[in-house]
Amino acid sequence: MSSNSLKTIALSTIFGAAALAAAGTSAAADQSKSMDKAGTEHCYGIAKAGKNDCASAAHACAGQATKDMGKGEFVAVPVGVCAKIAGGSTTKG
Repeated sequence: MSSNSLKTIALSTIFGAAALAAAGTSAAADQSKSMDKAGTEHCYGIAKAGKNDCASAAHACAGQATKDMGKGEFVAVPVGVCAKIAGGSTTKG
């Protein structure tokens, strides 16, 4: 393959991924609320990279956190547990 072909493929992949991310971000916020189970709450700031439960402003859904303990990433925990976890918060950010 020529270098121009590889550049075209790379750019197409990047733009395609960006379009999907932009389209999924707003829908993902609504989806994260609909996925909540009774008796659980979002605990922000405790998720390990790749272990978050659902969407944030940076990505579309579960398992896509790129850093540990991101303030915008959450894990669903039983109500009341988040307050007992160091670094955990029930409010985003």
